[in-house]
Amino acid sequence: MIGKRTRSDYAVWRTLATRWADNDVYGHINNAAYYGFFDTAVNSHLIESGVLDIHDGEVIGLVVETGCSYFAPLAYPQDIEIGLRVAHLGNSSVRYELGLFETGQDTPAAEGHFVHVYVTREARKPASLPPPMRQILQLLVRDDA
Repeated sequence: MIGKRTRSDYAVWRTLATRWADNDVYGHINNAAYYGFFDTAVNSHLIESGVLDIHDGEVIGLVVETGCSYFAPLAYPQDIEIGLRVAHLGNSSVRYELGLFETGQDTPAAEGHFVHVYVTREARKPASLPPPMRQILQLLVRDDA
């Protein structure tokens, strides 16, 4: 379900500073930048948790689906808070859901999702999630997903 979750619906948080280049000519963050925020939030969490090695790991995640709904504008200069949750944890795939919040707000300015399929680095064939990664991701699963 996507549609105006609140802060309590997310498992972990990351704060990111918007950049000058994120704004477009209309004076708000361009829609394409949101996908970079999503990718940064997920991958930073996995790297910091010690379960994703982007340089030498045997398994990598490829994005196969993504989407975003926008409710209110965000703009540079502004810090944003990104909530992260897992809506589905499969054998080799994960559906992440993210909320982008203006600092201190309880409802998101945008909500998005993307699906990673984890594959072997070399052959690019689907691979089971490594047990340590599955354990970290299990902590992000929400019952109402």
